[in-house]
Amino acid sequence: MKEEPLSVERKALRINLDPAKYGTFAEIGAGQEVGRNFFQAGGAAGTVAKTISAYDMKFSDSIYGEAGRYVSRQRLVQMLKHEYELLDERLSDARGNDTTFFSFANTVAALNYNKTNECHGWMGIRLQLEPMGPPHDIILHVRMLDRDNRLQQDAIGRLGVNIVYGAFHLRGNPSVFICSLLDELGPERIEVDMIEFNGPDFEKLDNRILSLELIRNGLTHAVMFDEDGYVVQAAEKLYKHACLIERGSFRPLTKVNVDMLENARAQFVNREDVDESKLKVFMELTLGALGGKDEIDHDDFIARIEVINACGYGVLVTNYFEYYRLSAYLRRLVREPIGLVLGLNNLADIFKQEYYENLDGGILEAFGVLFKENLRIYGYPIEQETFEMYSKQMGRGDNVEAKADQDGLITIDNLVVAENLRNLYKYVRENGFLEKIENCDRTNMKLFSRDVFQKVCQRDQGWQDALPQPVAEMIEAKELWRC
Repeated sequence: MKEEPLSVERKALRINLDPAKYGTFAEIGAGQEVGRNFFQAGGAAGTVAKTISAYDMKFSDSIYGEAGRYVSRQRLVQMLKHEYELLDERLSDARGNDTTFFSFANTVAALNYNKTNECHGWMGIRLQLEPMGPPHDIILHVRMLDRDNRLQQDAIGRLGVNIVYGAFHLRGNPSVFICSLLDELGPERIEVDMIEFNGPDFEKLDNRILSLELIRNGLTHAVMFDEDGYVVQAAEKLYKHACLIERGSFRPLTKVNVDMLENARAQFVNREDVDESKLKVFMELTLGALGGKDEIDHDDFIARIEVINACGYGVLVTNYFEYYRLSAYLRRLVREPIGLVLGLNNLADIFKQEYYENLDGGILEAFGVLFKENLRIYGYPIEQETFEMYSKQMGRGDNVEAKADQDGLITIDNLVVAENLRNLYKYVRENGFLEKIENCDRTNMKLFSRDVFQKVCQRDQGWQDALPQPVAEMIEAKELWRC
C-alpha cells in the first residue's frame, strides 16, 4: 500500500530526533518561519545550531558580502556558503565524524503593506550526504501566491521543512522529492519554477529533466534554460531585457526555424524601443509538443534542447497551449518589448473561436490579453499549397482562407479570417500588433518538420541539408534520433 505522506510537523520532528543531522537556518524576508517549525515540533536542540535573520542591508552585506539584488540567487548562495563554512569551521573537530552538517537559507520578498509587489524568493540547502563528506546544494526559486502576508510566512515555513526533509530522505528519488515540496500546501499557494541539484553525488542527475518534472507535476507552468543549457529562473534572466520567442516542436531545429527567428530579429531590433544589447532570444517548447504530460521521452527532450542551444538560443518550456496565456506570462516578467514569431498557419489558428470556449469573454477576452501594450507578433509567410494542407489537417473549415500573392505566398496582407472576425483582424493590423516578416528564404518554406525528422532518423542521403550546420554536426556526433 502507498504510504501516506508525513505531516510537516512530523517531518520536522523526525529531523530533530536524528542526532546525525545538525545545522543552521538563515532566513530573510518572511520571519524565521522554517526555523520556527523545527522549534515547535520539539527536540530542536538536537538539530539547530543557530538561526539568524539579517534584515538590514548593511548588516547583511557585512556578513555575506555585497549583492546586486537582495532577493536573488547570488544572495542565497552567499548565505549558504557563509553559514555552512562557519558551521564546519566551528564544529567539525568536535562532532564532524558523526554528523552530517547542513545550512538552510532563504531570501524572499513577502507581500508588502500595500500588496503591490511580486512575491517570490530563493530557498536552498547546503548539506553533507555523509559525515566529513563534501557539500551538496539544492536550490529553488519560488513564488508565493497567497494574498496575505501571514499566509505567505506560513507557506514559506512549511515549504522549508519539506525541502530539508526531502534533501535528507528523498534525494535518491528526485521525482518524489519534487512532489513532496507541496505537502500541506498545494499549487494554489506556492509555485516552484526553478530547481537545481549540485554536488559530486548529484552529477548523475540532469537538472533539465528535474525542471521538466516541475511542470509535469503541476508546481509551475514554465521553466527556462539559457543558451548553454543551464537552468535559469525566467524573471531573473529576462530582468530589464526585451525578448523574442518562437514556438515549435524543434525535432530537430531546421533551417526554416532559424530563418523565421533571424528575420524577425532583424525587424525587432529596428524598433526604437528595443536595445539589441539587451535582447534575449528563445525557442519555446510546449508540454504538448513533447508528447503530453505522461508520455515524454527524456532523451528526446534533452536532444531538442541541445540542438537549439547549438544554434545559440535559449529554451522556454511551458504548458501554455494558448498564445494569450503565454503572452500574459511573459508580460508578468518583462517590461520591455516582446516579440512572438509565428508561421501563418499558427497565426490562423489564433482565430479559431473554439479555442476560447472556456473564457467568459471568448475570443475578445483572449485577444484583450494577447494583443496588449508591448507585444507584437511577427508573421512568417507560407506557400499556398502548404497553407491549404495545414488548414485541412487542423480542420479550420471556413475560419480562415487566403489568396496567394503573385509570388504564391500567403502573408498577413492576404490572410482572410472568418467574416465575423474581420474587423477584429483589421484592429490588430491597424494598431501595429502584427508585422510581416520580410526577406524570407523560399527554399526553407518547403521544409516540413515531420519529413525532416524521418530523414534524420533513417539517415537518408542529404538529411543534413535541411538543418543548420551546428545542428547536423551535433546530431551526428551524439548519434541523436537514430532509428
